[in-house]
Amino acid sequence: MTAYAHSIGSKTYRFGSLKELMAKASPARSGDFLAGIAASDDTERVAAQMALAEVPLKTFLNEALVAYEQDEVTRLIIDEHDAVAFAPVAHLTVGDFRNWLLSDAADGASLTALAPGLTPEMAAAVSKIMRNQDLILVARKCRVVTRFRNTIGLEGRLSTRLQPNDPTDDPAGIAASIVDGLMYGSGDAVIGINPASDSIASVMTLVQMLDASIAHYRIPTQSCVLCHVTTTIEAINRGAPVDLVFQSIAGTEAANAGFGISLRVLDEARDAALSLKRGTVGDNVMYFETGQGSALSANAHHGIDQQTCEARAYAVARKYRPLLVNTVVGFIGPEYLYDGKQIIRAGLEDHFCGKLLGLPMGCDVCYTNHAEADQNDMDVLLTVLAVAGVTYIMGVPGADDIMLNYQTTSFHDALYVRKVLGLKPAPEFEAWLHSVGIFEPGDTPRLAKRLPQPFQRVLAKLS
Repeated sequence: MTAYAHSIGSKTYRFGSLKELMAKASPARSGDFLAGIAASDDTERVAAQMALAEVPLKTFLNEALVAYEQDEVTRLIIDEHDAVAFAPVAHLTVGDFRNWLLSDAADGASLTALAPGLTPEMAAAVSKIMRNQDLILVARKCRVVTRFRNTIGLEGRLSTRLQPNDPTDDPAGIAASIVDGLMYGSGDAVIGINPASDSIASVMTLVQMLDASIAHYRIPTQSCVLCHVTTTIEAINRGAPVDLVFQSIAGTEAANAGFGISLRVLDEARDAALSLKRGTVGDNVMYFETGQGSALSANAHHGIDQQTCEARAYAVARKYRPLLVNTVVGFIGPEYLYDGKQIIRAGLEDHFCGKLLGLPMGCDVCYTNHAEADQNDMDVLLTVLAVAGVTYIMGVPGADDIMLNYQTTSFHDALYVRKVLGLKPAPEFEAWLHSVGIFEPGDTPRLAKRLPQPFQRVLAKLS
């Protein structure tokens, strides 16, 4: 195991392993302090960052942060590494790699070609020595396009997940939120419900309701009930019209075991979803959510800093060619990301690493009410992520999820950022919004002055 060192003035800082170096180089966050692996002060952090910048990228192929024999995520990362794709940057150090990423030579085509050659640890390492503006600039150059019933991730587009959660899974409450979201142009990424109950009966009811609504109004989007993956597999076996299979994932085998999953289970789920052949323009059938701190909260982080653990989760996601991936950046709480500054930084890191690794990366721009953050912090993160080319965000009535009890982004927030930056929904969904009269004609997304008749009748019935 290699030791690393860097001197500042008369003091030399030594780091006993690549794992320790990565942790000490991370920007400060409460989760790493909780785990006892963070730098003791800013000077040690800078020394670690300087030492990390001198590490050759090839080192990450030879010094695993979790032993190959011990962890199936490590085996996935090593076994599926594309040496040919890696070759153009194989001679670089982490610092050189940062400089190359920021150069004009690193354009969209070269970054797409490079993605299979990068490991999550390489992406995490370079992010640790980048400023926020660096993370924004490079992520914006990465373009990842996926398809199911519409096309997500195109240049000049920002999609939204319409999240109509209800604390009792009441169909009328869910339907009202769906109509509300559609009226604001939300829902092109997915109409996705977090069910209050994971029972197969409840999930079947919600899946069938979403399918009927999408079919009746001919909405070019996809649905998902965000239950456990094994429940979705059982629903498929019972004939449910499942579009996307959802699962929360993490960056170590032990953390995924805490979620009740393995790569074998995810293999089975993707095969089951593909067998239904429900996509009309593509076959990206998986939806994954992640979040910094999940491995630490399960005591399954193996001494790895939480941002690097998060990046390792993206290797799991990448294997399954998902339609959507998002980091639920502030959801776990201040024990892991203490305040608005830490949440903003983590959101930019996650988006950067996901895009660099070739994922259609979205973000749940969110916080819990006991964090030192507020909606103004979320406005900042939403805006800078949209500038960075984030694939999609959440759309929740009033930005307040009444089932999961956290604060996120609203239908209005999506309209704001689309207007400020001139962004549009997915093209098929945008055409539908114009055809049914939700958006007025023209190139700029503008809400119609009157609610279309079919949806007036729906709201009248619900009221």
